[in-house]
Amino acid sequence: MFELTAEERSELTSLLSKLVRTPSLSCREGAVARLLADELTRVGVADVRVDRIGNVVARLGTGGRPMLLYNGHMDTVDVTDRAAWEYDPWQGVVDNGMLHGIGACDMKASLAAMVYGVKKILDSRVALDGELVLAFVVQEEPCEGLAMRVLAEEEEVRPDWVVLGEPTNLAVSRGQRGRVELRVTARGRSSHAAHPDSGENAIYAAMRLVFGIELLSGNLANDRFLGPGSLSITQIQSSAPSRNAVPDRCWFYVDRRLTLGESEERSLAEIQSVIMREGVSATVEITEYEEVSYTGYRARMRQVFPPWALPADHPLIRRTIKSLTKTLGRRPAITSWDFSTDGVYTMGQAQIPTIGFGPGRPEDAHSPNEHVRLTDVHLAAQAYAQLAVDLLNTAG
Repeated sequence: MFELTAEERSELTSLLSKLVRTPSLSCREGAVARLLADELTRVGVADVRVDRIGNVVARLGTGGRPMLLYNGHMDTVDVTDRAAWEYDPWQGVVDNGMLHGIGACDMKASLAAMVYGVKKILDSRVALDGELVLAFVVQEEPCEGLAMRVLAEEEEVRPDWVVLGEPTNLAVSRGQRGRVELRVTARGRSSHAAHPDSGENAIYAAMRLVFGIELLSGNLANDRFLGPGSLSITQIQSSAPSRNAVPDRCWFYVDRRLTLGESEERSLAEIQSVIMREGVSATVEITEYEEVSYTGYRARMRQVFPPWALPADHPLIRRTIKSLTKTLGRRPAITSWDFSTDGVYTMGQAQIPTIGFGPGRPEDAHSPNEHVRLTDVHLAAQAYAQLAVDLLNTAG
């Protein structure tokens, strides 16, 4: 019913290439937002707007309940090593059925597919018994869940179900580990580097903590579905009056991935126990994200993102599998993400039933030579159309 024509496949591919060619680093998504808003209007969506933080929000249907929300983020990570790319990461090159470039997989492919899924619904003139909302959000890469919280709590868009378009390789994801970002600060006493015994080197103190924290890795919780918690030291810095002085302060950041059963309190207590055992003068705290969006909205949020998993027998899972099987011609696999998504808010905090479905292999995200298979993008567009109709028009 919603199969794309050859012309539509070509147009979808062209849109995806344009999206990749339009840089959209976090807090600088304005150009991509305008491109998507214009394209949504062109394909026939009457209600398209940009909210206070910069999300592009499109709505169609009766405006009543139930409300289904398709989520995709517009921002991408940056290119740090251009030499590692076979193709220009900013050109959206198509070769051998693949579209290459930064954000192609994570997750501009889903944005383009969602636009064309909506186009197919509008062209078919199928009435939606409820409302479909497309939310193309900002700043997901550095602070997942932030833009969805603004949309739900400040813009008062409160869906009954959420489908995240993060890459799943056309499987259905029903959960992910959460994360907490921690900053550990060790303190010492500065002295001239020619007389190190006169001071207390904060770097040496921090290294004792780093070693102790590394030993925690083997004792973290393990969930049968989401897997074990994990931790990584991701950045180390120090301060001193000069480079020929003993540092008086050293701080480092811990990326702590939380599986089900773990919490921010537990992650803090683990680090505090290492500090006490080592007898080091140090503190640990949860970091806070603070940035200004391209619309001028100042965002602040503690870097705490809970784990979540929708039960395997949840009605949204069952109905999604039934719908996707029509489009894919096979039963989709059920999986979870290794990385974090906007589901940390929608399911982890707001308890809105949430699943994930998108084109692209998760392992290609944030990697050199990022790419996506175009046949999967085209298939995802058909699936998004079919799923919206099946969920909204058989809600009872």
